Amino acid sequence: MGPVPAGVLQLLALVGALALAHVPLGSSMARVYSSKRHLRVEKWIYRGIGADPDSEMTWPAYLRGVLAFSAAGVLFLYLLQRLQGVLPGSLHFASVDPAQSFNTAVSFVTNTNWQSYYGEQTMGHVVQTAGLAVQNFVSAAVGMAVAVALVRGFTRSRTGELGNFWSDLVRGTLRILLPVAAVAAVALVACGALQNFSGIHEVGQFMGGSQQLNGGAVASQEAIKELGTNGGGYFNANSAHPFENPTPFTNLFEVFLILVIPFSLTRTFGVMVGSVRQGYAILATMATIWLGFVALMMWTEFAHHGPALQAAGGAMEGKEVRFGVGGSSIFAVSTTLTSTGAVDSFHSSFTGLGGGITLLGMMLGEIAPGGVGSGLYGMLVMAVIAVFIAGLMVGRTPEYLGKKIGAREMKLAAAYLLVTPALVLVFTAASMALPTPGHSMLNPGAHGFSEVLYAFTSAANNNGSAFAGLNANTDWYNTMTGLAMLFGRFLPMVFVLALAGSLAAQRPVPESAGTLRTEKPLFAGLLVGAILIITGLTYFPALALGPLAEGLA
Repeated sequence: MGPVPAGVLQLLALVGALALAHVPLGSSMARVYSSKRHLRVEKWIYRGIGADPDSEMTWPAYLRGVLAFSAAGVLFLYLLQRLQGVLPGSLHFASVDPAQSFNTAVSFVTNTNWQSYYGEQTMGHVVQTAGLAVQNFVSAAVGMAVAVALVRGFTRSRTGELGNFWSDLVRGTLRILLPVAAVAAVALVACGALQNFSGIHEVGQFMGGSQQLNGGAVASQEAIKELGTNGGGYFNANSAHPFENPTPFTNLFEVFLILVIPFSLTRTFGVMVGSVRQGYAILATMATIWLGFVALMMWTEFAHHGPALQAAGGAMEGKEVRFGVGGSSIFAVSTTLTSTGAVDSFHSSFTGLGGGITLLGMMLGEIAPGGVGSGLYGMLVMAVIAVFIAGLMVGRTPEYLGKKIGAREMKLAAAYLLVTPALVLVFTAASMALPTPGHSMLNPGAHGFSEVLYAFTSAANNNGSAFAGLNANTDWYNTMTGLAMLFGRFLPMVFVLALAGSLAAQRPVPESAGTLRTEKPLFAGLLVGAILIITGLTYFPALALGPLAEGLA
């Protein structure tokens, strides 16, 4: 079978698996967040942290819970890295230096998982399992909690209460992420992924010397790394490493894990608002963008010119022969249209236009389907903006799910929309203007600019993937990308929760003959158009200087 039909068959199999999981998983998550019952282990946790899971929170209280929990996570993970040299199970690795400890702590707490270090040469077993793997669970659960709070804002009326953050956090971790990740880890081990706590082994002879290989709890971390759209790998090669991703089947399975919760959350949304058709409209929007990007990426990477590329069946530079162009294209699009950031190939070696597609996927706000939780609330904010645009077209006060979209709601939605591009463009401009950061660029010209633009797009959008041509382990990049990750994660959450509180305080507006039917294909098309146009107008100058200039050269 040729590489193109093989890629198409992989895509069809993936779509079929996601379709089968959509209804049961989405409905199950809706029951989890709507249940009044607490499990015994959950009660123990609430008692231990002194939280009352039945007390309702207003949006400022909910936000304080998010920020306090995340700040504690940053501090704990920072100290764990700084103390690594004296901890057991450190594999004799030294403590991580302050700038990199700060960057890594912020990275994993913000669900970014940007890594400016070699995992197998820097982090021991304790930091990997007690620090990084734990944050893979809870950072994803925080995103899901904020998304559910926004959904409650649409469903509730004349109240400022959005639920309980601690209850949402614990339930998301214990009832959703932990059981699914456990099953996924067993599947990965069965397919050849590594899972042990062995030390460093010197094996074989390589170029006249021995090669060192680490063991580790790889499969269990790989499962939640993909399921929670985290992306940080046990090894520097990430999901291109055979210990993390051994076969073409595991490659497709990991893409499934990346996409299954973000796509299924649209079902959760539909069930919770009392109209599954509203969820299908959001799902259709996400799926249209994702499929379009996959098709475009395959076309750019299979459109080979020259005898070498023709012999390889496509642009194989930087790609694993185990996965080929098709599997690598699906993975690259899925990881950059979500906040995952895992890689099974190196995006810097994609064609100029292919690298631009990965950049554009992040610039959309990673909402198709986006990160665990963050994709849903990002898409709902875009839906609010699309409803407002539609209202301007027909001269009516915009409404969405029975809630009026007034001046306050639009200001919050606009602030959400602008904060990430501002971070990306300001930090990129500063890095290009100052003399020292430019020394980290591996390539000159348009490709070098794309490396820097990609780094801050990845950081501010909490993606975590890298263009693999930029030396980011410097004080400048560790500090600036760390700040971009912090602001890019929590400033949007402020606006989302404030929007949720504003919506929850409203009285429902009854439908009328002039109400825009937001469950119809027309609205889904309007939403797709609004997303692409707004992103294009925001980022086109930067894209023109980088991937477009390189691709058209």
